[in-house]
Amino acid sequence: MNYWLVKSEPSVWSWDQQVAKGAKGEAWTGVRNHSAKLNMMAMKKGDRAFFYHSNEGKEIVGIAEIVREHYPDPTDATGKFVCVDIAADKPLKTPVSLEDVKKEKRLADMALIKLSRLSVQPVTAAEWKLVCKMGGL
Repeated sequence: MNYWLVKSEPSVWSWDQQVAKGAKGEAWTGVRNHSAKLNMMAMKKGDRAFFYHSNEGKEIVGIAEIVREHYPDPTDATGKFVCVDIAADKPLKTPVSLEDVKKEKRLADMALIKLSRLSVQPVTAAEWKLVCKMGGL
């Protein structure tokens, strides 16, 4: 299993909206960055992703599961980009803020810090385990 982090502004698509979609999940559309596209193309069904509220909140709030592997993004008229379907799995008991991540020395190389603008990022197994612990899981 691989681990990821996906970002969304809560005013555009929030964790609560993701949860409301249930086990069927929702297409993660609108990504227009080639590095993020490659990350989505590497996602496999069953992989897990942190759900991060960007801009407003700046915190990891939940865990989602990849329920459908990449396919053409229906919102992309150029046909260059892909999407995946994700479903909410569970919330973190305690959201993990960007500030908390930056304070934790063992997360100094996390993409959330190093590639802060990237909307779909890989997360190492060690980072995953530590953030889950920080979030009360």
